[in-house]
Amino acid sequence: MPSQSIPLRCFSKFLCAVTLFLILLGALVKSTESGLSVPDWPTTYGKFMFAYPLDKMAGGIKYEHTHRMLASIVGLLTLILTLWLLRIQTLPVWIKRLGIFAFLTVVAQGVLGGLTVKFFLPVWLSTVHGVLAQTFFLIVILIAYALSMERRYRWNMEDESYNPRVLRSAIILMVMIYVQLIIGNVMRHAQAGLAVPDFPTMGGTIFPAFDQAWLNRINAYLFENNLAPVTIGQVGVHLLHRFWALLILINILWLNTIVYKECLDRPLLIKTLYWLNIAVILQIAFGIATVLAHKEVYTTTLHVTMGAIVLGLSFLMVLRVSPLTWRQFKTLLIKR
Repeated sequence: MPSQSIPLRCFSKFLCAVTLFLILLGALVKSTESGLSVPDWPTTYGKFMFAYPLDKMAGGIKYEHTHRMLASIVGLLTLILTLWLLRIQTLPVWIKRLGIFAFLTVVAQGVLGGLTVKFFLPVWLSTVHGVLAQTFFLIVILIAYALSMERRYRWNMEDESYNPRVLRSAIILMVMIYVQLIIGNVMRHAQAGLAVPDFPTMGGTIFPAFDQAWLNRINAYLFENNLAPVTIGQVGVHLLHRFWALLILINILWLNTIVYKECLDRPLLIKTLYWLNIAVILQIAFGIATVLAHKEVYTTTLHVTMGAIVLGLSFLMVLRVSPLTWRQFKTLLIKR
């Protein structure tokens, strides 16, 4: 890898960090219900976004407008990264194409963000906007890893062992986490975050009844705590989110079993799995706290942000257990 790619590697990692912070700000906008605090787009109360007076950024405007400005900065950084990748002739074509794809994704994300405002935050559009943000995060992680010294070192290794069981388990875990983030986005934008307001019980019972009396008991509790009533559909989405989290926990325990049994000679995998375990534990803790604290703003925001971190770490795990070429990857994936 040429010497001029050293600052490029740093820049790609910086973009990953800024993207994660943008996801945090987006979560804060939703947690504070500030999505329509600025009702026009792409302007801010009729002014050019970066010309809006700072002294008027109060209340929900502070969160929504800051989110918009940082999103614009991320778009600019992505454009710079893409042009930088295209400029280096020695880089593989697939990395350059990935840069173009990243730029198109961030543009689509910006347009979707604007449309959510124009159409007054419809659930499906807001959900797609949230999921695409996580997808863009994975793309920039992939670019950063493709440029990394770690990948260069692995490329120069003569004999690197791969384990098909670990690869398949890591991919399944990452896909499950991605699906969980989709469910979580639907739950948040459908106002179902407190559809089941107790834990570890569910509507006062260990096993949900899914009948009218059970739903009435939930809504009575919500009414007593000045919270909005919910429908059985909202309850179903909420419980699906909890159930899927349990499946993810079981899956990561299985992945731990395989890795610690068959990959002790790969310290980098052990380290990645260690941090993934911590992130999952924190994510579960934030999820429980979100319910018990009745969606307190900062707890809820941290829960969403930690979800992105868990997804990123699971993707990094996949990258580190995968071969470096697509042909080897496909061969290993179907290998017994």
